[in-house]
Amino acid sequence: MRSFSDLDEREILALAVSLEEEHTRIYGEYAHVLAATEPALARIFSTMAKEEDEHRCWLIGLYRAKFGDHIPLIRPQDVRGFAHHEPIWTKASPDRAEVQAQAELIERETRQFYASARDRTTDAAIRKLLGDLLAAEDRHLARARAIGLPDPKEALADSTQRAFVLQYVQPGLNGLIDGSISTLAPIFAVAFATYDTWTTFLVGLASSIGAGISMGLAEAMSDDGLISGRGHPWKRGTVTGVMTAAGGLGHTLPYLFADFWTATVIAAVIVVIELWAIAWVRAYYMDTPFMRAALEVVAGGLIVFGVGIAIGSA
Repeated sequence: MRSFSDLDEREILALAVSLEEEHTRIYGEYAHVLAATEPALARIFSTMAKEEDEHRCWLIGLYRAKFGDHIPLIRPQDVRGFAHHEPIWTKASPDRAEVQAQAELIERETRQFYASARDRTTDAAIRKLLGDLLAAEDRHLARARAIGLPDPKEALADSTQRAFVLQYVQPGLNGLIDGSISTLAPIFAVAFATYDTWTTFLVGLASSIGAGISMGLAEAMSDDGLISGRGHPWKRGTVTGVMTAAGGLGHTLPYLFADFWTATVIAAVIVVIELWAIAWVRAYYMDTPFMRAALEVVAGGLIVFGVGIAIGSA
């Protein structure tokens, strides 16, 4: 999979053609499945599909003038940063809110793509077309938001909230989950193998810092943020790394106490608090039902916790 920053102008135009073709089909499918239950909404998507097809024609025309008739196949899934869109249009009666949310995600992602592509282009004709398409995507994004958010102030607040979740909450949550859960097994295995609080503290400290560095680097290298709108990679990497280390240190610091059982009981209480806090954040910010989030996170964490104790006690 390639990074967006590695694409040249020819490949950027080819990718844009694929995007517009895909969006034409998706909006056409929205219009088809919503025609019976939401005719007004179906007409909006039918119009958007026609406009996306017109954008495709603009792009192909410029591509042929600049680079010839062969357009290389470069798809969104071939480039880092593009989201996978679930085929909700295959449902017999998709939920209006679900369609609106996906349409807004598609338009926000495409807008970010054209903005990044325009800023990297030096050819005047290509830059002009990308700027025109950026303006068109702004109109589409406003239309997609208006489907579910008729109040402009509400739409602005929702956009700000989404940016905050993408750039801070999501990477921070990933780090906290990894730090809180993955370090449980080594820390409690050492604790119950040695009954030595200082040794346990050193292992926990090393595990937490090592996991923080590893997760931070992985997050920074996973996505340059140019398409996804997730922000600067090193900023996300820092957030992920810090939260990973914090998740592990939470149940490591109690082992500064000299008494083993005092330290272990406090650490276990902190583990429970960490796991429930993660479940709450997932429910509040990631639209995950709370009981499902609790089952996935708390149950998974307690399993890893038990595995560490079992290995240490063997």
